[in-house]
Amino acid sequence: MSGIFGVVSKNDCGEILYYGTDYHSHLGTEYGGIAILGKEFIRRIHNISYSQFKSKFYEDLKELKGNKGIGAISSLDEQPVYIKSQLGSFCIVTNGFIENKEELASQLMERGISFSETTRDMINETELVAKLITQGEDLIDGIEKIFSLIEGSCSLLILTKEGIYAARDRLGYFPLIVGKRRDAWAVTTETSAFPNLDFEIVKYLEPGEIVLINEDGLVEKKMGSHRKQVCAFLWIYTGFPASTYEGINVEMVRERCGRFLARRDKDINIDLVTGVPDSGIGHALGYAMESGKPYRRPLVKYTPGYGRSYTPPSQETRDLVARMKLIPIREIIQGKSIVVCEDSIVRGTQLKNFTIKKLWDNGAKEVHIRVACPPLMFPCKFNFSTRTIEELAARRAIRYIEGKDIEDISEYLDHNSYKYKKMVDWIAQELGVTTLRYQILEDMVKAIGLAEDKLCLYCWTGKFVHAEKKSMFEIVR
Repeated sequence: MSGIFGVVSKNDCGEILYYGTDYHSHLGTEYGGIAILGKEFIRRIHNISYSQFKSKFYEDLKELKGNKGIGAISSLDEQPVYIKSQLGSFCIVTNGFIENKEELASQLMERGISFSETTRDMINETELVAKLITQGEDLIDGIEKIFSLIEGSCSLLILTKEGIYAARDRLGYFPLIVGKRRDAWAVTTETSAFPNLDFEIVKYLEPGEIVLINEDGLVEKKMGSHRKQVCAFLWIYTGFPASTYEGINVEMVRERCGRFLARRDKDINIDLVTGVPDSGIGHALGYAMESGKPYRRPLVKYTPGYGRSYTPPSQETRDLVARMKLIPIREIIQGKSIVVCEDSIVRGTQLKNFTIKKLWDNGAKEVHIRVACPPLMFPCKFNFSTRTIEELAARRAIRYIEGKDIEDISEYLDHNSYKYKKMVDWIAQELGVTTLRYQILEDMVKAIGLAEDKLCLYCWTGKFVHAEKKSMFEIVR
Protein backbone atom coordinates (compact mmCIF):
# COMPACT_ATOMS: atom_id res chain seq x y z
CA MET A 1 0.00 0.00 0.00
CA SER A 2 1.35 3.41 -0.98
CA GLY A 3 0.22 6.99 -1.34
CA ILE A 4 1.59 9.35 -3.98
CA PHE A 5 1.47 13.12 -4.38
CA GLY A 6 2.78 15.59 -6.95
CA VAL A 7 2.75 19.35 -7.40
CA VAL A 8 3.72 21.92 -10.04
CA SER A 9 3.82 25.53 -8.92
CA LYS A 10 4.62 28.91 -10.41
CA ASN A 11 6.77 29.41 -7.31
CA ASP A 12 8.84 27.16 -5.07
CA CYS A 13 6.83 24.03 -4.22
CA GLY A 14 8.95 22.44 -1.47
CA GLU A 15 6.57 23.13 1.40
CA ILE A 16 3.48 22.01 -0.55
CA LEU A 17 5.27 18.79 -1.52
CA TYR A 18 6.40 18.17 2.07
CA TYR A 19 2.93 18.49 3.58
CA GLY A 20 1.07 16.96 0.64
CA THR A 21 3.17 13.79 0.85
CA ASP A 22 2.90 13.68 4.63
CA TYR A 23 -0.91 13.62 4.33
CA HIS A 24 -0.49 10.08 2.94
CA SER A 25 1.27 8.72 6.04
CA HIS A 26 -1.71 6.49 6.92
CA LEU A 27 -1.04 4.48 3.74
CA GLY A 28 2.47 3.25 4.51
CA THR A 29 4.90 2.57 7.32
CA GLU A 30 8.28 1.71 5.80
CA TYR A 31 9.61 4.44 3.49
CA GLY A 32 8.97 8.04 2.62
CA GLY A 33 10.48 9.72 -0.41
CA ILE A 34 10.52 13.04 -2.23
CA ALA A 35 11.97 14.21 -5.55
CA ILE A 36 11.96 17.86 -6.58
CA LEU A 37 13.16 19.51 -9.77
CA GLY A 38 14.68 22.97 -9.93
CA LYS A 39 18.03 23.40 -11.65
CA GLU A 40 18.47 19.65 -11.17
CA PHE A 41 16.75 16.67 -9.55
CA ILE A 42 16.98 16.46 -5.77
CA ARG A 43 15.88 13.16 -4.26
CA ARG A 44 15.54 12.13 -0.61
CA ILE A 45 14.36 8.79 0.79
CA HIS A 46 14.13 7.87 4.48
CA ASN A 47 13.05 4.86 6.51
CA ILE A 48 9.98 5.97 8.48
CA SER A 49 9.24 2.68 10.25
CA TYR A 50 10.28 4.11 13.63
CA SER A 51 9.65 7.82 13.14
CA GLN A 52 7.15 10.08 11.45
CA PHE A 53 7.56 11.44 7.93
CA LYS A 54 7.60 15.09 9.06
CA SER A 55 10.48 14.63 11.48
CA LYS A 56 12.59 12.64 9.01
CA PHE A 57 12.19 15.18 6.20
CA TYR A 58 12.18 18.42 8.20
CA GLU A 59 15.88 19.15 7.65
CA ASP A 60 15.60 18.19 3.99
CA LEU A 61 12.95 20.85 3.52
CA LYS A 62 15.68 23.53 3.45
CA GLU A 63 17.22 21.88 0.38
CA LEU A 64 14.00 21.07 -1.48
CA LYS A 65 14.07 23.95 -3.92
CA GLY A 66 12.23 23.78 -7.22
CA ASN A 67 8.83 24.39 -8.72
CA LYS A 68 7.76 20.79 -9.36
CA GLY A 69 8.05 17.58 -7.36
CA ILE A 70 6.62 14.18 -6.43
CA GLY A 71 6.50 12.20 -3.20
CA ALA A 72 5.49 8.79 -1.89
CA ILE A 73 4.72 6.97 1.33
CA SER A 74 5.29 3.24 0.95
CA SER A 75 4.91 -0.01 2.87
CA LEU A 76 7.38 -1.90 0.72
CA ASP A 77 9.67 -0.21 -1.81
CA GLU A 78 12.02 2.73 -1.57
CA GLN A 79 10.90 5.44 -3.95
CA PRO A 80 11.06 7.80 -5.90
CA VAL A 81 13.39 6.08 -8.38
CA TYR A 82 15.62 8.21 -10.65
CA ILE A 83 16.21 7.05 -14.24
CA LYS A 84 18.47 8.50 -16.93
CA SER A 85 17.46 6.97 -20.25
CA GLN A 86 17.01 7.53 -23.98
CA LEU A 87 13.65 9.06 -23.08
CA GLY A 88 15.39 11.63 -20.88
CA SER A 89 15.88 11.89 -17.14
CA PHE A 90 12.93 11.42 -14.81
CA CYS A 91 11.87 10.42 -11.32
CA ILE A 92 8.92 8.11 -10.71
CA VAL A 93 6.64 7.01 -7.86
CA THR A 94 4.05 4.23 -8.04
CA ASN A 95 1.08 2.84 -6.13
CA GLY A 96 -0.20 -0.70 -6.57
CA PHE A 97 0.96 -4.29 -6.72
CA ILE A 98 2.42 -6.16 -9.69
CA GLU A 99 1.73 -9.86 -9.31
CA ASN A 100 3.93 -10.91 -12.22
CA LYS A 101 6.89 -8.69 -11.36
CA GLU A 102 9.42 -11.55 -11.15
CA GLU A 103 8.41 -12.75 -14.62
CA LEU A 104 8.71 -9.24 -16.07
CA ALA A 105 12.04 -8.61 -14.35
CA SER A 106 13.43 -11.90 -15.70
CA GLN A 107 12.37 -10.97 -19.23
CA LEU A 108 14.12 -7.60 -18.95
CA MET A 109 17.29 -9.20 -17.56
CA GLU A 110 17.33 -11.62 -20.50
CA ARG A 111 17.50 -8.52 -22.70
CA GLY A 112 20.54 -7.23 -20.77
CA ILE A 113 18.73 -4.78 -18.48
CA SER A 114 19.87 -4.84 -14.84
CA PHE A 115 18.34 -3.65 -11.56
CA SER A 116 20.06 -1.69 -8.80
CA GLU A 117 17.22 -1.07 -6.33
CA THR A 118 16.15 -3.97 -4.14
CA THR A 119 14.02 -4.27 -1.00
CA ARG A 120 14.50 -7.39 1.15
CA ASP A 121 16.31 -9.01 -1.81
CA MET A 122 13.25 -8.44 -4.02
CA ILE A 123 13.02 -6.36 -7.19
CA ASN A 124 11.88 -2.82 -6.46
CA GLU A 125 8.52 -2.52 -8.25
CA THR A 126 8.96 1.17 -8.96
CA GLU A 127 12.32 0.58 -10.64
CA LEU A 128 10.76 -2.28 -12.62
CA VAL A 129 8.00 0.04 -13.85
CA ALA A 130 10.57 2.69 -14.76
CA LYS A 131 12.66 0.20 -16.76
CA LEU A 132 9.57 -1.07 -18.56
CA ILE A 133 8.53 2.47 -19.46
CA THR A 134 11.92 3.09 -21.09
CA GLN A 135 11.09 0.29 -23.55
CA GLY A 136 8.53 2.62 -25.12
CA GLU A 137 8.92 5.12 -27.95
CA ASP A 138 8.23 7.93 -25.47
CA LEU A 139 6.86 8.22 -21.94
CA ILE A 140 3.21 7.97 -23.00
CA ASP A 141 3.91 4.91 -25.13
CA GLY A 142 5.94 3.40 -22.27
CA ILE A 143 3.13 3.91 -19.75
CA GLU A 144 0.61 2.33 -22.10
CA LYS A 145 2.91 -0.64 -22.54
CA ILE A 146 3.29 -1.31 -18.82
CA PHE A 147 -0.50 -1.24 -18.51
CA SER A 148 -0.57 -3.99 -21.16
CA LEU A 149 2.10 -6.07 -19.42
CA ILE A 150 1.29 -6.15 -15.74
CA GLU A 151 -1.00 -8.39 -13.74
CA GLY A 152 -2.31 -6.39 -10.81
CA SER A 153 -2.39 -2.62 -10.61
CA CYS A 154 -0.11 0.37 -11.02
CA SER A 155 -0.87 4.08 -10.80
CA LEU A 156 2.10 6.40 -11.16
CA LEU A 157 3.57 9.90 -11.27
CA ILE A 158 6.60 10.78 -13.42
CA LEU A 159 8.54 13.98 -12.76
CA THR A 160 10.21 15.51 -15.83
CA LYS A 161 11.35 18.96 -16.91
CA GLU A 162 8.09 19.21 -18.92
CA GLY A 163 5.99 18.67 -15.79
CA ILE A 164 4.40 15.70 -14.01
CA TYR A 165 2.84 12.85 -15.95
CA ALA A 166 0.05 11.19 -13.95
CA ALA A 167 -1.48 7.85 -14.95
CA ARG A 168 -4.19 5.89 -13.17
CA ASP A 169 -4.11 2.09 -13.44
CA ARG A 170 -6.23 0.85 -16.29
CA LEU A 171 -9.08 -0.58 -14.24
CA GLY A 172 -8.98 2.20 -11.66
CA TYR A 173 -8.36 0.05 -8.58
CA PHE A 174 -6.82 3.05 -6.82
CA PRO A 175 -7.59 6.74 -7.31
CA LEU A 176 -5.64 9.66 -8.69
CA ILE A 177 -7.20 13.11 -8.34
CA VAL A 178 -6.04 16.43 -9.79
CA GLY A 179 -6.45 19.66 -7.84
CA LYS A 180 -5.84 23.35 -8.51
CA ARG A 181 -5.22 26.55 -6.62
CA ARG A 182 -4.32 30.05 -7.79
CA ASP A 183 -0.58 29.39 -8.23
CA ALA A 184 -0.25 25.59 -8.48
CA TRP A 185 -1.63 22.26 -9.69
CA ALA A 186 -1.40 19.01 -7.75
CA VAL A 187 -2.24 15.32 -8.10
CA THR A 188 -2.89 12.99 -5.19
CA THR A 189 -4.01 9.56 -4.04
CA GLU A 190 -5.92 11.09 -1.13
CA THR A 191 -8.03 14.24 -1.52
CA SER A 192 -7.56 14.82 2.22
CA ALA A 193 -4.21 16.33 1.18
CA PHE A 194 -6.02 19.21 -0.59
CA PRO A 195 -8.13 21.30 1.85
CA ASN A 196 -5.39 22.59 4.15
CA LEU A 197 -3.16 23.33 1.15
CA ASP A 198 -5.99 25.30 -0.51
CA PHE A 199 -6.48 23.01 -3.52
CA GLU A 200 -9.87 22.41 -5.10
CA ILE A 201 -10.66 19.13 -6.85
CA VAL A 202 -10.61 19.58 -10.64
CA LYS A 203 -10.67 16.03 -11.97
CA TYR A 204 -10.88 12.41 -10.89
CA LEU A 205 -8.69 10.59 -13.41
CA GLU A 206 -10.46 7.78 -15.25
CA PRO A 207 -8.95 4.27 -15.41
CA GLY A 208 -6.03 4.22 -17.84
CA GLU A 209 -6.08 8.00 -18.26
CA ILE A 210 -2.77 9.83 -18.66
CA VAL A 211 -2.38 13.58 -18.12
CA LEU A 212 0.46 16.07 -17.88
CA ILE A 213 0.31 18.86 -15.32
CA ASN A 214 2.65 21.82 -15.68
CA GLU A 215 2.78 25.52 -14.91
CA ASP A 216 0.06 26.20 -17.47
CA GLY A 217 -2.39 23.61 -16.19
CA LEU A 218 -3.60 20.17 -17.23
CA VAL A 219 -3.02 18.57 -20.63
CA GLU A 220 -4.87 15.38 -21.65
CA LYS A 221 -2.39 12.86 -23.10
CA LYS A 222 -4.56 9.75 -23.26
CA MET A 223 -8.25 9.41 -22.59
CA GLY A 224 -9.33 6.98 -19.94
CA SER A 225 -11.97 4.28 -19.87
CA HIS A 226 -15.30 4.22 -18.06
CA ARG A 227 -14.78 0.53 -17.31
CA LYS A 228 -13.57 0.46 -13.73
CA GLN A 229 -13.16 -1.74 -10.68
CA VAL A 230 -12.44 0.62 -7.80
CA CYS A 231 -11.15 -1.01 -4.62
CA ALA A 232 -14.12 -1.08 -2.21
CA PHE A 233 -11.73 -1.43 0.73
CA LEU A 234 -10.70 2.21 0.19
CA TRP A 235 -14.01 3.32 1.72
CA ILE A 236 -14.24 0.55 4.31
CA TYR A 237 -10.71 0.75 5.72
CA THR A 238 -7.70 2.13 3.89
CA GLY A 239 -8.87 5.62 2.95
CA PHE A 240 -8.67 8.66 5.23
CA PRO A 241 -12.11 9.83 6.49
CA ALA A 242 -11.79 13.25 4.83
CA SER A 243 -10.95 11.77 1.42
CA THR A 244 -13.32 11.47 -1.52
CA TYR A 245 -13.07 8.95 -4.37
CA GLU A 246 -15.33 8.99 -7.42
CA GLY A 247 -17.15 11.86 -5.70
CA ILE A 248 -18.01 9.69 -2.66
CA ASN A 249 -16.68 10.65 0.79
CA VAL A 250 -15.10 7.95 2.99
CA GLU A 251 -16.61 9.03 6.33
CA MET A 252 -20.13 9.19 4.91
CA VAL A 253 -19.77 5.64 3.55
CA ARG A 254 -18.59 4.38 6.94
CA GLU A 255 -21.53 5.98 8.69
CA ARG A 256 -23.89 4.33 6.22
CA CYS A 257 -22.16 0.98 6.80
CA GLY A 258 -22.78 1.34 10.53
CA ARG A 259 -26.42 2.18 9.95
CA PHE A 260 -26.88 -0.95 7.83
CA LEU A 261 -25.29 -3.06 10.58
CA ALA A 262 -27.65 -1.62 13.19
CA ARG A 263 -30.75 -2.18 11.05
CA ARG A 264 -30.04 -5.90 10.96
CA ASP A 265 -29.28 -6.01 14.69
CA LYS A 266 -32.59 -5.94 16.57
CA ASP A 267 -32.10 -8.86 18.96
CA ILE A 268 -29.43 -7.63 21.39
CA ASN A 269 -29.63 -5.30 24.37
CA ILE A 270 -26.51 -3.16 24.72
CA ASP A 271 -25.26 -0.25 26.81
CA LEU A 272 -22.93 1.47 24.38
CA VAL A 273 -21.37 1.43 20.91
CA THR A 274 -17.70 1.89 20.08
CA GLY A 275 -15.35 1.49 17.15
CA VAL A 276 -11.81 0.14 16.97
CA PRO A 277 -9.73 3.31 16.39
CA ASP A 278 -9.35 4.83 13.96
CA SER A 279 -11.08 3.31 10.94
CA GLY A 280 -13.82 1.61 12.98
CA ILE A 281 -15.02 4.90 14.45
CA GLY A 282 -17.04 6.07 11.44
CA HIS A 283 -18.83 2.70 11.27
CA ALA A 284 -19.58 2.88 15.01
CA LEU A 285 -20.96 6.42 14.76
CA GLY A 286 -23.38 5.26 12.07
CA TYR A 287 -24.41 2.29 14.23
CA ALA A 288 -24.98 4.57 17.23
CA MET A 289 -27.04 7.04 15.21
CA GLU A 290 -29.25 4.29 13.81
CA SER A 291 -29.64 2.30 17.05
CA GLY A 292 -30.07 5.26 19.38
CA LYS A 293 -27.42 3.84 21.72
CA PRO A 294 -24.64 6.13 22.96
CA TYR A 295 -21.26 6.16 21.27
CA ARG A 296 -18.46 6.00 23.86
CA ARG A 297 -14.70 5.39 23.90
CA PRO A 298 -13.77 2.40 26.10
CA LEU A 299 -10.56 2.04 24.07
CA VAL A 300 -8.57 5.12 23.08
CA LYS A 301 -5.66 5.27 20.68
CA TYR A 302 -2.41 6.77 21.88
CA THR A 303 -1.84 8.63 18.63
CA PRO A 304 1.79 9.86 18.61
CA GLY A 305 4.09 7.34 16.95
CA TYR A 306 1.53 4.59 16.38
CA GLY A 307 0.24 4.09 12.87
CA ARG A 308 -1.94 1.35 11.47
CA SER A 309 -1.34 -2.19 12.65
CA TYR A 310 -2.43 -3.53 9.24
CA THR A 311 0.28 -1.96 7.08
CA PRO A 312 3.66 -3.11 8.51
CA PRO A 313 5.07 -6.08 6.54
CA SER A 314 5.98 -8.25 9.56
CA GLN A 315 3.48 -9.92 11.91
CA GLU A 316 5.74 -9.10 14.87
CA THR A 317 5.56 -5.37 14.13
CA ARG A 318 1.81 -5.50 13.47
CA ASP A 319 1.26 -7.17 16.86
CA LEU A 320 3.46 -4.66 18.69
CA VAL A 321 1.60 -1.68 17.21
CA ALA A 322 -1.78 -3.28 17.98
CA ARG A 323 -0.81 -4.02 21.59
CA MET A 324 0.69 -0.64 22.40
CA LYS A 325 -1.61 1.82 20.66
CA LEU A 326 -4.98 1.04 22.35
CA ILE A 327 -5.43 1.97 26.02
CA PRO A 328 -8.55 0.73 27.86
CA ILE A 329 -10.71 2.88 30.18
CA ARG A 330 -12.00 0.55 32.90
CA GLU A 331 -14.55 3.05 34.18
CA ILE A 332 -16.39 2.90 30.85
CA ILE A 333 -15.96 -0.83 30.22
CA GLN A 334 -16.79 -2.46 33.54
CA GLY A 335 -20.19 -4.16 33.66
CA LYS A 336 -21.23 -2.96 30.20
CA SER A 337 -22.61 -4.78 27.16
CA ILE A 338 -20.68 -3.30 24.24
CA VAL A 339 -21.05 -3.35 20.45
CA VAL A 340 -17.61 -2.99 18.88
CA CYS A 341 -17.58 -1.95 15.22
CA GLU A 342 -14.55 -3.05 13.23
CA ASP A 343 -13.76 -2.28 9.60
CA SER A 344 -12.78 -5.88 8.80
CA ILE A 345 -11.36 -9.10 10.19
CA VAL A 346 -8.29 -10.20 8.26
CA ARG A 347 -6.25 -12.57 10.39
CA GLY A 348 -8.20 -11.91 13.58
CA THR A 349 -5.18 -12.17 15.88
CA GLN A 350 -4.94 -8.48 16.71
CA LEU A 351 -8.68 -8.11 17.31
CA LYS A 352 -8.65 -11.11 19.65
CA ASN A 353 -5.42 -10.47 21.54
CA PHE A 354 -5.25 -6.69 21.72
CA THR A 355 -8.84 -5.40 21.53
CA ILE A 356 -11.30 -8.02 22.77
CA LYS A 357 -8.96 -9.22 25.53
CA LYS A 358 -8.60 -5.67 26.86
CA LEU A 359 -12.38 -5.36 27.11
CA TRP A 360 -12.79 -8.67 28.97
CA ASP A 361 -9.81 -7.92 31.23
CA ASN A 362 -11.44 -4.64 32.23
CA GLY A 363 -14.78 -6.15 33.21
CA ALA A 364 -16.97 -6.04 30.09
CA LYS A 365 -20.26 -7.88 30.57
CA GLU A 366 -20.76 -8.71 26.86
CA VAL A 367 -18.73 -8.02 23.72
CA HIS A 368 -20.58 -7.98 20.38
CA ILE A 369 -18.37 -7.57 17.30
CA ARG A 370 -19.93 -6.00 14.19
CA VAL A 371 -17.82 -6.00 11.03
CA ALA A 372 -18.39 -3.40 8.30
CA CYS A 373 -17.68 -5.78 5.41
CA PRO A 374 -18.28 -9.47 4.64
CA PRO A 375 -15.73 -12.16 5.60
CA LEU A 376 -12.48 -11.76 3.65
CA MET A 377 -12.04 -14.91 1.57
CA PHE A 378 -9.32 -14.20 -1.02
CA PRO A 379 -5.89 -12.53 -0.75
CA CYS A 380 -5.75 -9.16 -2.51
CA LYS A 381 -4.37 -9.36 -6.05
CA PHE A 382 -3.94 -5.64 -6.49
CA ASN A 383 -2.17 -4.35 -3.40
CA PHE A 384 0.46 -5.45 -0.91
CA SER A 385 -1.78 -6.50 2.01
CA THR A 386 -2.99 -10.06 2.53
CA ARG A 387 -0.90 -12.43 0.46
CA THR A 388 -2.05 -15.96 1.34
CA ILE A 389 -5.34 -17.78 1.89
CA GLU A 390 -3.90 -19.45 4.99
CA GLU A 391 -3.70 -16.21 6.96
CA LEU A 392 -7.39 -15.30 6.55
CA ALA A 393 -9.62 -15.99 9.57
CA ALA A 394 -12.59 -17.10 7.44
CA ARG A 395 -10.44 -19.64 5.58
CA ARG A 396 -9.15 -21.04 8.86
CA ALA A 397 -12.75 -21.55 9.91
CA ILE A 398 -13.60 -23.33 6.66
CA ARG A 399 -10.52 -25.55 7.00
CA TYR A 400 -11.61 -26.54 10.49
CA ILE A 401 -15.22 -27.22 9.47
CA GLU A 402 -14.31 -29.21 6.35
CA GLY A 403 -11.22 -30.89 7.81
CA LYS A 404 -9.17 -29.67 4.81
CA ASP A 405 -8.79 -26.82 2.33
CA ILE A 406 -11.49 -26.86 -0.34
CA GLU A 407 -11.70 -25.10 -3.70
CA ASP A 408 -15.45 -24.58 -3.94
CA ILE A 409 -16.42 -22.25 -1.08
CA SER A 410 -19.61 -20.92 -2.70
CA GLU A 411 -21.80 -22.05 0.21
CA TYR A 412 -19.66 -20.02 2.60
CA LEU A 413 -20.15 -16.89 0.46
CA ASP A 414 -23.94 -17.06 0.86
CA HIS A 415 -24.89 -15.28 4.09
CA ASN A 416 -28.18 -17.20 4.21
CA SER A 417 -26.56 -20.64 4.12
CA TYR A 418 -26.06 -23.04 7.02
CA LYS A 419 -22.31 -23.26 6.32
CA TYR A 420 -21.92 -19.49 6.41
CA LYS A 421 -23.55 -19.38 9.85
CA LYS A 422 -21.34 -22.24 11.02
CA MET A 423 -18.23 -20.39 9.79
CA VAL A 424 -19.21 -17.18 11.59
CA ASP A 425 -19.96 -19.13 14.79
CA TRP A 426 -16.50 -20.73 14.62
CA ILE A 427 -14.80 -17.34 14.20
CA ALA A 428 -16.84 -15.91 17.09
CA GLN A 429 -15.75 -18.78 19.31
CA GLU A 430 -12.11 -18.36 18.28
CA LEU A 431 -12.28 -14.63 19.01
CA GLY A 432 -14.02 -15.27 22.33
CA VAL A 433 -16.94 -12.86 21.84
CA THR A 434 -20.60 -12.91 22.82
CA THR A 435 -21.80 -12.50 19.22
CA LEU A 436 -20.27 -11.78 15.83
CA ARG A 437 -21.99 -10.46 12.72
CA TYR A 438 -20.63 -9.33 9.39
CA GLN A 439 -22.01 -6.82 6.92
CA ILE A 440 -23.66 -8.49 3.96
CA LEU A 441 -22.25 -7.67 0.53
CA GLU A 442 -25.45 -6.07 -0.73
CA ASP A 443 -25.54 -3.59 2.16
CA MET A 444 -21.86 -2.71 1.80
CA VAL A 445 -22.31 -1.94 -1.90
CA LYS A 446 -25.36 0.22 -1.11
CA ALA A 447 -23.37 2.08 1.56
CA ILE A 448 -20.63 2.90 -0.95
CA GLY A 449 -23.10 4.03 -3.58
CA LEU A 450 -21.34 2.81 -6.74
CA ALA A 451 -22.80 0.10 -8.95
CA GLU A 452 -21.49 -3.33 -8.01
CA ASP A 453 -19.85 -3.77 -11.41
CA LYS A 454 -17.83 -0.58 -10.82
CA LEU A 455 -16.26 -1.95 -7.62
CA CYS A 456 -13.47 -4.44 -7.03
CA LEU A 457 -14.95 -6.97 -4.58
CA TYR A 458 -12.38 -9.67 -5.24
CA CYS A 459 -11.30 -10.23 -1.62
CA TRP A 460 -14.93 -11.09 -0.73
CA THR A 461 -16.18 -12.81 -3.89
CA GLY A 462 -13.10 -14.04 -5.79
CA LYS A 463 -14.41 -12.33 -8.95
CA PHE A 464 -12.78 -9.50 -10.88
CA VAL A 465 -12.44 -8.09 -14.37
CA HIS A 466 -9.56 -9.60 -16.35
CA ALA A 467 -7.77 -6.83 -18.21
CA GLU A 468 -6.17 -7.88 -21.47
CA LYS A 469 -2.48 -8.61 -20.97
CA LYS A 470 0.20 -8.74 -23.65
CA SER A 471 3.58 -10.43 -23.56
CA MET A 472 6.92 -8.63 -23.49
CA PHE A 473 7.58 -10.06 -26.95
CA GLU A 474 4.55 -8.26 -28.33
CA ILE A 475 5.43 -4.79 -27.09
CA VAL A 476 9.22 -4.31 -27.09
CA ARG A 477 11.00 -2.87 -30.07
